Amino acid sequence: MSGLNTTLASLSRNAQAWSARVGATAPPVPSSLDVVGDFGANPGRLEMRVHVPPVLPPAPALVVVLHGCTQNAGYAEGAGWTELANAHGFVVLCPQQTTSNNPKTCFNWFDPRHTTRGEGEAASIRAMIEHAAVTYGIDRSRIFVTGLSAGGAMTAAMLAAYPEVFAGGAIVAGLPYGSAHNVQSALESMFQGRTKSPAQWGDLVRANSPHRGPWPKLSVWHGDADSTVKVMNAAEIVKQWRDVHGLPEVPSERDTLDGQPRAVWRDAAGAAVIEQVTIAGMGHGTPLCVAREGGGTAGPFLLDVGVASTRHIAAFWGLIDAQELVEVRPARAAQPDPDASQPLTLPSPQRGEGSPRPAPAAAAPSHPTLDFLDQTGLDGRIMGVIRKAFDSAGLTK
Repeated sequence: MSGLNTTLASLSRNAQAWSARVGATAPPVPSSLDVVGDFGANPGRLEMRVHVPPVLPPAPALVVVLHGCTQNAGYAEGAGWTELANAHGFVVLCPQQTTSNNPKTCFNWFDPRHTTRGEGEAASIRAMIEHAAVTYGIDRSRIFVTGLSAGGAMTAAMLAAYPEVFAGGAIVAGLPYGSAHNVQSALESMFQGRTKSPAQWGDLVRANSPHRGPWPKLSVWHGDADSTVKVMNAAEIVKQWRDVHGLPEVPSERDTLDGQPRAVWRDAAGAAVIEQVTIAGMGHGTPLCVAREGGGTAGPFLLDVGVASTRHIAAFWGLIDAQELVEVRPARAAQPDPDASQPLTLPSPQRGEGSPRPAPAAAAPSHPTLDFLDQTGLDGRIMGVIRKAFDSAGLTK
């Protein structure tokens, strides 16, 4: 119970920030996203949206974009994916959660009924991918998936459930696959973090499919001032996929991306297969540079901190020329970390919660999502404690 008490105390301390968001509703879905009504089996009861560029080349790539809580498929436009698709000729698939599944429109990343191969929301997203692949003549060797927060955790689930489908993934402010199995463990993983050995994390991925390689490449992004999903989750994600790829603890190299620290792990052939980017002073959200093409549009959880993560992820995957990156400074050989379990960070002055390093626009405050209260899985006594804490903090009506 001590861990739960710590979580509840954290919830109360941040009541004012959460109250400003708890009633928020998702913005309208952009008209650039077309609705697909019948895409096949849909055990997860999700909705399908898709963006097709005006000029579609033969055998285009497909990027699956998974939104966060209180968001919808429009996240793909806010993050810059649709603009980038128009410029570089790939299709964007946007699964969309419904309030009937989750009152805060979070993907149910913490429920094994929705993250296991062939079941629930994971199976629905897989059916959408197949429909898109057939409809648009997708190059099946260039299918990728990315997501923010709950969408990032669901990205981890999709990579674990269907690794043979994806050439690469990108997890932004997310969590490792298997870090939660119900509401209580989800809260603990988000606010406190969960540590496992690389082999333990890797075994969870291997247990979710018969696939044994090759594995998708992975880009991991997190703000070091994120109090919604603790930044240590980024390091645990890297541990999980290092083990799956059979990579060592020490990265192959370190460099900086727009002044932010990046670590890269390369395979035996020298190809970059994992990268980790930590944004100093940034809270919960996707880092953007709105001044760049495909740099996105600032808004809640879309943070203009001068780092165009969407463009960089696309380059890491090979969707755009790496020369188009904003800045990647020369790499140097990596040295062992004093504590390799910690994420890479640069020293930075103390700033308020959720405020980024100096940038054109201030970031929205970080805050936990409250959707878990509406889910089942806790016994009545624990649920009562949580609800009472929220009531005392003025978070419920």
